[in-house]
Formats: sequence, structure tokens, C-alpha cells
Amino acid sequence: MKLISWNVNGLRACVTKGFLDYFHDVDADIFCIQESKLQEGQIDLPLEGYYQYWNYAEKKGYSGTAVFTKIKPISVRYGVGEEDTEPEGRILTLEYDDFYLVNMYTPNSQRDLARLPFRLQWEDNIRQYLKQLDQGKPVVLCGDLNVAHEDLDLKNFKSNRGNSGFTDEERGKMTELLKEGFIDSFRYFYPTKGDCYTWWSYMRNVRARNIGWRIDYFIVSESLKDRLVDADIHDQVLGSDHCPIQLTIKS
Repeated sequence: MKLISWNVNGLRACVTKGFLDYFHDVDADIFCIQESKLQEGQIDLPLEGYYQYWNYAEKKGYSGTAVFTKIKPISVRYGVGEEDTEPEGRILTLEYDDFYLVNMYTPNSQRDLARLPFRLQWEDNIRQYLKQLDQGKPVVLCGDLNVAHEDLDLKNFKSNRGNSGFTDEERGKMTELLKEGFIDSFRYFYPTKGDCYTWWSYMRNVRARNIGWRIDYFIVSESLKDRLVDADIHDQVLGSDHCPIQLTIKS
């Protein structure tokens, strides 16, 4: 089973830059996107053979997630906890026969860290939510998690220490999650591999020089470890400031 996750940073713009060509070429069983940045009715995607599930942000042109899946889920949830809603459209949970898929766009702490308290509370809520799901079925969490966990996960780790996405607090929340029985699938296969990034600034020549961050993940329950086949980063794919990532698991 092939799963893809991609922060498209505006789906309508990404479609003009080859999104559909990549979508059809990669032929994923489940394809997740973040930052769709649109409202219902603003796009019509010809994705034959796929069920489409969208979580739109209330704010226009902001955030939003979607899942395109060949396999019809048992249920779909839009939010966390008792409320089946999430005003920024940041999370979608699809229940399948033998696992939960959680597609998530984690809030950015912002350049001045103004949103760091909100972000840290989000992390605590999500960790509890994933643990609850994991008690019933294994979990596959994917998306733009807006944190580089290790020094290895960004090019300029010394100069970025303490910046949004690389604060001790944000990194610590990722560590807490992994200690609760979850695996960073890419690091499971490639524990010491460097220069593997999923996001690059739009500043001139940054991507060409591969000065990036790895902030997009497939995080899976430890109980899925024996089903993991490979994790990959499709850094040659353009169309967004992020690139797609892939997880392959045994069906």
C-alpha cells in the first residue's frame, strides 16, 4: 500500500504547476494534502477511482486538508475530541479496517513565537488523541508537522535554534509523542541520513542549494513496524515550497 503526503501550499496554484501529473504518475492508494487554501466548490479535481474528503478552514484562503483514497473508509472525522469540527481545517481522521489514518497540518508557532502556547496545547491534545486511537487500531499520522525534530533535520541547525519550528519546546513535544509508542518512519529506515528535506524557503536559490528543513512526516504506531516497507522523500517534485513524502506498507 502506497501513501503520499504533500503540503501543496495552495492547491489551485499547485494544479497549475503539475499537481495532477504527479498525482496520476505516483498512483497512490491514499493521497493526503495540507494547506489546500480553498473553500467548497472552488475546485473540481478529476480523480477517477478516488473518494475525496475535505476539511475546509472557516477563514478563506487559509489552511485546509484533504484525503483522496482508493479505499473507502469506515468513517471520517473532522476534528479531535467530542467536537466533529476544526475551524482551521487542520485535521482529518479516516478509519480503515486495520488502521486509522490521521492527516494533519500542525499550527505554525509564527516567527515571533506568538502562537507557541496554542501550538503546545495542540500538541498535547493531539498526543492524547493519537494514544486513544492507538488503543483500538494502529495509527498512521501524516502531514506537515511544522517541526524539525533533530539537528539532522535541517541544514542550518545552529543558527535556527530557538526559531519557530526548532524550539526546544516543539522538539520536546515530538520526543514525547515518539516515546508513547510511535515511530518516525523516515528515521526508522534512515537514522543517520542527512540533507533530506521536505521544505525550503522561497528565498533565492535556497532550494537549488538544498538549504531545507524536514518538517513533513509519516509517524506510525510501533505495532505497524513489521509492515513498514520503505519511506521516501520526493524532493525532485516541484509545485510547492514543500515536496511530497511517501510511506509504503504491507497491506
